[in-house]
Amino acid sequence: MDAHTLLTDIFRLTAPQKAALKKLGIATVHDLLWHFPTRYDEGGSETSVSALSLGMDATIIGVLEKLETKKSWKRRVPVSEGYVRDATGRIKCMWFNQPYIAKMWQDGTRVKATGKVTGGEGKLYLANPHLERAGAAESGLFEQVGSEPKSYQLEAKSSLFAVYPESAGVTSLWMRHAIAKLLATDIPAHIEDPIPAHILSTYHLPNIHDALIYAHTPRSHKDALAARKRFAFEEVFFIQLERQRTRALEARERSFVIDTPREDVDDFIGTFGFSLTSAQGRAIDTILADMQKGAPMSRLLEGDVGSGKTAVAASAAFAVVSQRPEGQRSGALQVAYMAPTEILAKQHFESFIHLFDDHPMPIGLITGSGCYKFPSKVARDKATKISRAQLLKWVANGEIGIVIGTHALIQESVQFKHLALVIIDEQHRFGTSQRRTLARKEARLPHLLSMTATPIPRTLALTVYGDLDLAILDEMPQGRKPIMTEVVEPKKREAAYARMREQLQAGRQAYVICPRIDEPDPEKAFAIQAKSVKEEAKRLKKDVFPEFQIDIVHSKMTPAEKDSVMKRFAEHEIDILVATSVVEVGVNVPNATVMMIEGAERFGLAQLHQLRGRIVRSAHQAYCFVVAESRGERTRARLKALTTAKNGFELAELDLRERGAGELRGGRQWGISDIGMEALENLKLVEAARREAIAIIKKDESLSSFPSLALALSQRAASFHFE
Repeated sequence: MDAHTLLTDIFRLTAPQKAALKKLGIATVHDLLWHFPTRYDEGGSETSVSALSLGMDATIIGVLEKLETKKSWKRRVPVSEGYVRDATGRIKCMWFNQPYIAKMWQDGTRVKATGKVTGGEGKLYLANPHLERAGAAESGLFEQVGSEPKSYQLEAKSSLFAVYPESAGVTSLWMRHAIAKLLATDIPAHIEDPIPAHILSTYHLPNIHDALIYAHTPRSHKDALAARKRFAFEEVFFIQLERQRTRALEARERSFVIDTPREDVDDFIGTFGFSLTSAQGRAIDTILADMQKGAPMSRLLEGDVGSGKTAVAASAAFAVVSQRPEGQRSGALQVAYMAPTEILAKQHFESFIHLFDDHPMPIGLITGSGCYKFPSKVARDKATKISRAQLLKWVANGEIGIVIGTHALIQESVQFKHLALVIIDEQHRFGTSQRRTLARKEARLPHLLSMTATPIPRTLALTVYGDLDLAILDEMPQGRKPIMTEVVEPKKREAAYARMREQLQAGRQAYVICPRIDEPDPEKAFAIQAKSVKEEAKRLKKDVFPEFQIDIVHSKMTPAEKDSVMKRFAEHEIDILVATSVVEVGVNVPNATVMMIEGAERFGLAQLHQLRGRIVRSAHQAYCFVVAESRGERTRARLKALTTAKNGFELAELDLRERGAGELRGGRQWGISDIGMEALENLKLVEAARREAIAIIKKDESLSSFPSLALALSQRAASFHFE
């Protein structure tokens, strides 16, 4: 039996248990051992039955009596019931959804029962108490299918009880017993530690065997912390290894040497009609230096909404298309610019036409709904709609230098002749394989400039984007007015509506953001009570803003439906757009200068900042009203940071500290587990993992000297699909 053994080969599992384990992603011994606790409950001090009181955590040593399994009359779930009796009396014990308890234990067994004293119908009982034989740790709790494991004695008794992520049919108690049984076998001893011994020693990390015991059966909180530190380090270390290996492979690739004279680029920038910020100038310098080296650039450009990323991208594009293909006297190198939505692709198309006004360059647009080319043969200052076949022909023969589009750009039918630069908006895990797909005819790998307006904490940027060099736009253009943000108490809602009406009457537009799409089901007792897009739009139209045009947009609409609504909003056919956070990325309506965010405490600070960034696209004063459903002091204090923080990066770091790494969205798509996300709160740990990964890849890129590490890395990559 090894770590890849299926749990069904060891335990007799009921159908509900199998379903619950599948839902939790647990199929093998390894899966269960790496299913770590979310917290540890204190067992409480030993006491007698007569001394028990409601709400206390207690441990009773006594004898089990009258164990049986029943069905709860309220919820119709199986409940194991029984009593624990000591010299002073007896107390009832109840285990919900754990029918096996009554079968595993015999009446008359002397046990130590640990749990919370709960009240029900005027009587006290222990809820889901943890049981162990008095004087010894319990083992052999499940009927064995395979060979019987050797007996196992826990190293030390502990008053800490692991609490795990659960699913109906599998509780923390079940997990504790099952994992204790696995730890009693020789499996942990045969699991090879992928982290080299010198790294464990340098950072005082426990080995894999000790870490598993510390994680599941800690003798103290110090043990549990040591285990979490080790597994968090391992998680980040693996990601860093994958990123650094990718980076090393790309560094050996050939790319295009872009050496357009800087004075030519400066002349191009001089036609913009506005001055660049110092941060934009530094970013352009860095990007031009990268592309001059001949190795493929891989750079992530971070900047708040409105910080001028498009101008930086246009400058890089100009440097590329100003250059002839190697050995040719005509034609130009090409640029592909991929945007996340069709609306944003069209906006970038229009922006590039304007920015290249004094330096005419054929620019194409390709989306699912149609293709355009600038300039038109009929009107040199306008774009014209053309057939997809014609656009693809001109792209393939190199006549169109800049091609802007959605994901349609990476379809097989799109062929470039000399693709030298790929610009990606809000899609940072666009990797080597996708670049090769775009540049099918080239032996050389295009340069990559990825851009984001999503504030990223430094630890996350160093970890997830470890294969990308960072450039940061931390200044806003001159004349851009800061958003006036106000945290609105419920009693001041009418005053906020009056301010919105003033802006709407002045010809501006507004967003209203809601956490939900539909109203919660009133039959569901635990339904989230939060404002919904559909009902709020009806209420606003009926009771608040009947004189204005109101429409909705949310994630359940089709892309065509969303694009249609956004197009009408951009053309001012809609005054107020009620939406979910679907408008967070890729919406640019300069005339929209007001936003009200309902249920604001349900969003992270960085996400709130990203949302309000939709209304800072012009020189008009912008107003953001943040309304919380909760009236707690902590909620008010957290939201107040929106009114004082200098930028989105500051808010992202605050989010990480205040709400925890688990609140950062998208952990799974980044290939980070929950315990790995915890590491992102510790910059020193991330830097240490990065440093060690760089050193190993520099010394042994193939990891031939580290077979365990190579195997673990390949298994991880297969699980998370990095690219």
